[in-house]
Amino acid sequence: MTDTTSTDRSFLHGHTDGGVWDKAGAPTGEDAWKPRALGQGVYALEVESGNPGGTIGMLIGDEGSVLIDNGLHKSSAVTLAATQELAGGPVDFLISTHLHADHVGCNAEYAAAGTRIVSHEDTRRALSVDDTFDQAGLPVFTFNDRATFHLNGQTLEIIPFANAHTVNDTIVHFVEANVIHAGDLFFNKIYPFVDLDNGGDIDGFIAAQRQIIEMANDDTVLIAGHGPIGNKAELAAAVDLLEAIKATMQPLIEQGMSMQEVVEANPLSIFEKFAWFHITTERMTKIVYYLLTEGKNRSS
Repeated sequence: MTDTTSTDRSFLHGHTDGGVWDKAGAPTGEDAWKPRALGQGVYALEVESGNPGGTIGMLIGDEGSVLIDNGLHKSSAVTLAATQELAGGPVDFLISTHLHADHVGCNAEYAAAGTRIVSHEDTRRALSVDDTFDQAGLPVFTFNDRATFHLNGQTLEIIPFANAHTVNDTIVHFVEANVIHAGDLFFNKIYPFVDLDNGGDIDGFIAAQRQIIEMANDDTVLIAGHGPIGNKAELAAAVDLLEAIKATMQPLIEQGMSMQEVVEANPLSIFEKFAWFHITTERMTKIVYYLLTEGKNRSS
């Protein structure tokens, strides 16, 4: 029988920090964002240095501004300054893609500046019972199915996916600009994080990614929550990576190996190039072990 008991479950917890990292695996430099214009008023704010959070999306125009996520609380001053400079003043709307602190850490600061915050109802519900989250940053507009913004000549399709990366994850499709902010449903060229203890599911994660691929074409720009800005082919490669990891781990679990035995066998060593400072190969092994054992027990 597989052993999923452990006195230490810390590897399952925590947000997926963004950042630029050196050869030792740690983020380097002061927190800073680098705006990148993607066309038709759509921008991505990528990490230039340090560790301010996951990649941010933005729409700017005469009719108003929309921000997608905002990074870690420790970087709130840097993030507010960068986004307000682009917007030419306070941001009008903020869409929170999911509950993790590296995407909603500045919500309260934006609310204080007059920004109206939008999220899926599941995300608001999770944040409302999170003792580490400043409740002043709770979303004031929520949705349960799709929602749509019509602003600056852009149609923003806000599309939720249940039980994927977390209990609910939202992507934002800028239809006319052919850009998709995929949030943490896309980790580009690095190990992904599936948050079992906050409703994540490995099969749901893969299914959500496949749906995003179906929405995209060869010219679509895909903003990853972590890793470089990508495209349809790179998202397909991310799906292939997770499928390969799952296929590598499943036979060992079916043999009845404990988590420690699997860690010692190190079956994911062949994927070492995808390790990053938040998810080492050992941590990825432990996360996937739980997803394929405890996670499947929960869903059955």
